[in-house]
Amino acid sequence: MEPLLLIFLCCMALGMLTGTLAGMLGIGGGLIIVPVLTMLLSSVGGISAELAMPMAIATSLFTIIVTGFFSAKAHYSLGNIVPELIIRCCVGIAVGAVAGAQLASIMPAQTLARVFAALVIVIALQMVFGRKTASKHRYTPTILMVVGVIVGTISALMGIGGGALLVPALVWFQVPVRQAIGGAAASGLVIAMFGTGSFIYAGWGLPALPSWSLGYVFLPAGVGIMATSVFTAGFGARLGQNMPTGLLKKILAGLLIVVSIRMIIGME
Repeated sequence: MEPLLLIFLCCMALGMLTGTLAGMLGIGGGLIIVPVLTMLLSSVGGISAELAMPMAIATSLFTIIVTGFFSAKAHYSLGNIVPELIIRCCVGIAVGAVAGAQLASIMPAQTLARVFAALVIVIALQMVFGRKTASKHRYTPTILMVVGVIVGTISALMGIGGGALLVPALVWFQVPVRQAIGGAAASGLVIAMFGTGSFIYAGWGLPALPSWSLGYVFLPAGVGIMATSVFTAGFGARLGQNMPTGLLKKILAGLLIVVSIRMIIGME
């Protein structure tokens, strides 16, 4: 089987998995897409480690554009998106997303993999042990901008939508949970758009990138993931209604930690 076709088919299966988990647990697929796609591009596509990691991150952000749009649209119709909150936060997020993507495109593969793995471990621990209550400090326009820059930078650096970072941060600063989730949905779309655009610009014209690449975005992988994840997200949401999601999050967090440690060891 041709490597290109094999990558496409594997990414369709990956999209089914990430879409289901996103709907079931409310997490973005980037935490899973990036390490799996990095491995696929290296082992099946024969792409060097220096290119595989930023390509996986860029492609992950590319897939979030579609899912982020539908998610933001749904939350807007539910009244969970507050314009004042979103506008100030998204300005910072746009700046951070561009910075994070540019940083990821020039960072050595070994360093990028270790940074990614370390941040995944932090997010996994937050999923299990994170504080759910608010602080005594209410958000201000300045706080929203700063939070946006930090979340945008880290998210673009990792190829994720940022919900796992932004929701607890907004709740901490006394944003109601539903509005925090709606804000994260809209912000994820901004991260994906600006991050993807920055990766396309950074990789434009690089001769080492394979065919069917748009900058660092590898289109066959991105299309394969989106083709199935859009449909399985709804299935995951229905499945999550009848399953102990708290236990599932702990299991997933454990798996993410194991994968991250393996990535760190593998780069030694």
